[in-house]
Amino acid sequence: MSGTPMKQTAPMLARRPAFKLEGLPIIVVFFVLIGLFIGFAPGVFLNWPIYNSFLVTIPPMLILSLGLTLVIAAGEIDLSFPAVIALSGFLFAYVTRHFGMPWLGLAAAIAGGAVIGIINGWLVAVIGIPSIIITIGTSFFWSGVATVLSGGMSYTLQRLTGSAINGVFAGTLFGIPAEAFWALGVAVAVWFILNRHRFGEHLLFIGDSREVARVVGINTMRERIKLFVLMGALAGFASVLMTLENLSYFPTQGQGILLSALAAVFIGGTSVFGGSATVVGSFFGALIIGMLDAGIVATGVAGFWVEVIVGLVFVSAVVLHIGLDDPARLRLLHRRLRGRT
Repeated sequence: MSGTPMKQTAPMLARRPAFKLEGLPIIVVFFVLIGLFIGFAPGVFLNWPIYNSFLVTIPPMLILSLGLTLVIAAGEIDLSFPAVIALSGFLFAYVTRHFGMPWLGLAAAIAGGAVIGIINGWLVAVIGIPSIIITIGTSFFWSGVATVLSGGMSYTLQRLTGSAINGVFAGTLFGIPAEAFWALGVAVAVWFILNRHRFGEHLLFIGDSREVARVVGINTMRERIKLFVLMGALAGFASVLMTLENLSYFPTQGQGILLSALAAVFIGGTSVFGGSATVVGSFFGALIIGMLDAGIVATGVAGFWVEVIVGLVFVSAVVLHIGLDDPARLRLLHRRLRGRT
C-alpha cells in the first residue's frame, strides 16, 4: 500500500492550474480597507512609517496563521502555540545569555517547538485524543514550564544590538524590515507545501475524510505527527522574531495572539471542517487583522469601537467569501427568503 498515495495524488497535482487566483474575497476586503483608511486618515496611510510598523509587528502572527492553515486543512486544531512561543523564547534567551551563542539559541528555540509538536502529534494521532482537548492541556503545561524555568522574570538581550543575528532577523533590507522577508518566505514555502507537494495533498485528504485517506494508503498517523511538528517549529521561529525585535524575553510572550491567528485563517477562507484551505487567504487575513487596530484608531474612531468594527469586518469577509466562491449557496438563500416572503 505504500506506493498507492503516489498513484492517487499525482494526477490531482498534475490537474491543478499553475496559477490560480485564490483568496479573492479577502484580497478585495484588504484593498477596500486600505482605501477607507487612506480616505479617513490620509496623513497616516499615505506615509511609509505606518506600513513599516505593520511589517514589524504582523510577521510573527502571520507565520503562526500559515502553520494553522495546514493544521486546520487536516481537520485538526492547535491551541498550544502561544505556550510554545513562551517556552521557545525562553530557550533562545537562556542560551544567548548564558552561553553567548544566539545562533545555537535559534536552533534550540525551533527544536523546542518541534519537540512539543512531536508530543502533541503523538497524543493526537497515536493515542487518539482530540486535538482541541490535548492542545488546550499542553498549552497550560508548557506555559507553566516556561514560567517555572524563567522564574517569572524577563530577560534583556541588549547585547545583541548590532549583532549578525539581529541584523538577519530584525534588521532592514532596502528600508524594509527583515521580518517581512522571512514571513513572505514562509508563506511561499507553505503555499508550495499545500498546493504542490504530496504532504499537502495528504493533509487535504485527511481533512476531507480520514477513513478515505487510510483506504488510499496514506499513513495518517505519520502525516499528522509531521503536521504538528511543523506547527511547533514555526511557533518556535516566530518566538525568535518576537524576542529579537524587542531585544528582550518575557514569560507572557505570545499571549493575546491566539484569537488573532485563528481569525486570520478563518476570514481567509480556510474551512473550519478541514479538507479545504487557502494560504493566500490566510496571508491577507493576517494583514487585515494586524492592521485593523492601528487603522481604526488612526481614523479617529474611539477605541471602544475597535472590537465592533473588527467583528463587522470578520463577518463581511466571510459572507463575501461565500458569495464569490459559492454563489449557488447565495442563490439558495435568496430562494428561501423569497419563499418565506
